[in-house]
Amino acid sequence: MKLLLTLILALILSDSAILLAQKTAKKPNVLYIMVDQWRAQATGYSGDKNVFCPNLDRLASESLNLKNAVSGTPVCTPHRASLMTGQYPLTNGVFMNDVLLDTNATTIAKVYKKQGYTTGYVGKWHIDGHGRNTYIPPTRQQGFGYWKALECTHNYNNSPYYAGDSNKKLFWKGYDVIAQTEDVCNYISKQAQQENPFLVFISIGSPHDPYQTAPEKYRQLFANKDISINENVPAEKREKVKEDLRGYYSHIAAIDDCIGKMWQTLKDLGIDDNTMIVFSADHGDLLGAHGSWNKQQPYEESIRVPFLIHYPNLFGKTGTTSSVLINSPDIMPTLLGLCQIPIPKSVEGIDFSPVLIGKKKDTVKHTLISCPQPFGQWARQRGGKEYRGIVTQRYMYVRDLQGPWLLFDNEKDPLQLNNLIGSPLYSTLQKSLDADLKKELKKRNDEFLPGMAYVKKWKYVVDATETVPYTKVNYEGKPIIEP
Repeated sequence: MKLLLTLILALILSDSAILLAQKTAKKPNVLYIMVDQWRAQATGYSGDKNVFCPNLDRLASESLNLKNAVSGTPVCTPHRASLMTGQYPLTNGVFMNDVLLDTNATTIAKVYKKQGYTTGYVGKWHIDGHGRNTYIPPTRQQGFGYWKALECTHNYNNSPYYAGDSNKKLFWKGYDVIAQTEDVCNYISKQAQQENPFLVFISIGSPHDPYQTAPEKYRQLFANKDISINENVPAEKREKVKEDLRGYYSHIAAIDDCIGKMWQTLKDLGIDDNTMIVFSADHGDLLGAHGSWNKQQPYEESIRVPFLIHYPNLFGKTGTTSSVLINSPDIMPTLLGLCQIPIPKSVEGIDFSPVLIGKKKDTVKHTLISCPQPFGQWARQRGGKEYRGIVTQRYMYVRDLQGPWLLFDNEKDPLQLNNLIGSPLYSTLQKSLDADLKKELKKRNDEFLPGMAYVKKWKYVVDATETVPYTKVNYEGKPIIEP
């Protein structure tokens, strides 16, 4: 009898100890590495033989790889606003570049801050809407405490920023991603000594063009390299694409060194296991695919982004792959879920955390992609237009304002060379995907109107080119034809 009572008491004490440990365990730190215009295919772990990114490949080998991640509206400002709010662009109103995200929005930083996190942001912001070089006061910093950021620049070697609540313009020393990485490492080192966990974003401007501006030692890695080109690049564009890719990959190599340095800092401080490292991009880069450059269009090179989650305490250190269709609005709720933080009612995105940790089956069959307002008349002249579409784990289906536009079987045709719209063999599939798209639009209260209708609804001021006037400046601040 005494032995039985002893065993019962031991079990009670053991359960109490577990509950106490769960209550007192420090929530994970979060380091979010966001790069600009890095397409999913441009990594060694995805099979790109041109690229040199050993640190990222090593990180992938110890991370969860969300291979189907997409940028739902593949333009800088819309993705960033969706990431910050967990909302779709036509809900938060940020469906085009260079407009303001409502300062009353419930953002990821505000939520983490309420949960006791210290918050920091370093690098490119691009959701302030007051000009690309304008001071951003704390009232528009969306809940981030530590702050060294600029709205937008792609002059990586003369890169300005503002710190905290000061309106004094400062400049990063040398190539900005290296200086920004050093700053983030210092921030992490200081926060590691504190009781509260941290959420810190480093938002990197490259490998977005201009492509040929990485430090010389990285450009030399590709100076004489024979670059392989995908078959969806037209013959007359191939030489330009090779030259652009040499610069693109040199930026990536520089960023890769910085990723390695941040990761090593976490290891040296002994906090790697309980720090969630997220690596992703705001959108991809066409880089000549289908004869186009940059982003916005619905092709794979534009919408598909890398997405790694490294969190040893939860996922271990063995690389695994998930096929979930995570989209821009899904990032905030998924990260909150992984950190066991309640998700605000304002969030529209899906919390994939139960699927990622194996507690639920994935029931999401498709995700929405859209371009509510093309990036000005210059984009229209190059094939840009309003569209809505859905992406499944195999297919992509897109409508424009005139009707069905694109249908690709990404499994059989990964370079999207064969548009199946109107094909008798795929008529049943096309009808099914079209019905799914219409249901999705109805759920989102999306009437699929011409872009300028949304501009007028949100009372945005645009010029004759249908863009915010200060969008069209070059990297030195002088007017140009294209943004």
